[in-house]
Amino acid sequence: MPNRLKTWLLLAAMIYPTLAQAHAILEESTPPAGASIKAGPLDLHLRYNSRIDRGRSRLTLIRPDRTKDTVAIAADGPPDIINAHLQLTPGAYIIRWQVLAVDGHITRGDVPLTVTAP
Repeated sequence: MPNRLKTWLLLAAMIYPTLAQAHAILEESTPPAGASIKAGPLDLHLRYNSRIDRGRSRLTLIRPDRTKDTVAIAADGPPDIINAHLQLTPGAYIIRWQVLAVDGHITRGDVPLTVTAP
């Protein structure tokens, strides 16, 4: 194999794992997906496997009647965590997240929750 090809293959092997890890993947949510929680105030925490661009990320609350509201993301916090505060009444909700990782890729997902009477 020519030295030039070996060099390119070595560089690709070194760069590819770094790029793959840069996509923001949700590692943990509080409350966890599928949780049943009491109605009232909720402090939401979403932790990702990489730094995210908080200013270009968004949260959407899908209510039991399927209406959607934009959720304000807290401006401060660790670079891999999104925090938000919600006030929820009983019903089935979905928190839809969309984040921009520092590698420039957008990832999306949902955190379904069931809210019960206090």
